[in-house]
Parts: sequence; structure tokens; C-alpha cells
Amino acid sequence: MTKSESTALTSPPLARGPKRPIHQMLVPFPVAYFAAAFATDLAYSRTAEVTWYRFSVWLIAGGLVMAALVTLAALIDLFRGQRPALIRTFAYASAVVLSIFNVLVHSRDGYTAVVPTGLTLSGVALVLLLFAMSPSWTLTNRYRVGAKA
Repeated sequence: MTKSESTALTSPPLARGPKRPIHQMLVPFPVAYFAAAFATDLAYSRTAEVTWYRFSVWLIAGGLVMAALVTLAALIDLFRGQRPALIRTFAYASAVVLSIFNVLVHSRDGYTAVVPTGLTLSGVALVLLLFAMSPSWTLTNRYRVGAKA
């Protein structure tokens, strides 16, 4: 084996994407679901059209499913050695817990299921998610202490 063949075998690939946490690609999905749920709650509070109420229930449930996938991916990232961003993680977890209560509130029947409690819970969960995800859309810190950037 020649020297050029041995360096070709050990050289890094020419095209390599940036190292990103797995969950960072999934985080926007629950935010979008919960934002849409807030919008449909607003529409229902203005029109009392049952279709908006049903959309809200499905959007919140879909957001919770996606949040569970984000949580699973974030746990995988933690096991890969990344540190949690505690404030963002706490805000994200609080928004998910509020959304669980929100889907239970929405499971009641009638206008009072959404106005004012469901609408308030949707708004607070959305604000918490936007606060938690605004700088980087991640629940972990990218670099470890003492690691080179």
C-alpha cells in the first residue's frame, strides 16, 4: 500500500454536516402544534364553531406526541454526553405539563371547556415554549465544559 492510498483511507470525508443534537430537528414541531392550537382556541372563542374546538383537541394531542418524541431524542442526546440547558428544559417541561392539563380541560364538553381556561392554558404554554426555544431550539448545551469549540 502506498502512502497516498493510506492517507486516502484515513482522511475525513469531504462533506460533513455540523454536529447537531438529534432533538433540535424535532423541537419546532410541538411549538407549531401548540401555536396552531392557540389560534384555533382563539377562533373558537370568537365564533363558537365546534370545528375549531375539535381542531384544538387534535392539535394539542399531536403536540404532546411530538413533545414525547423530542423528550426521547433529548434523553438520547444527554446519554451522548451533552449537558442539559436547565432553564430551557424546565420551561419546556412546564409547557408540556400545562398542555397535558389543557387536553384534559378540552375534553370537557361545551364552550366553557375552551373559554377562558383552555385558551389561557394554550397561551401560557405557547409563551413558555417560545421563551424556552427562542435562542437555539435546543434543550441541551452544545459544548461541554473544557471542550474545544
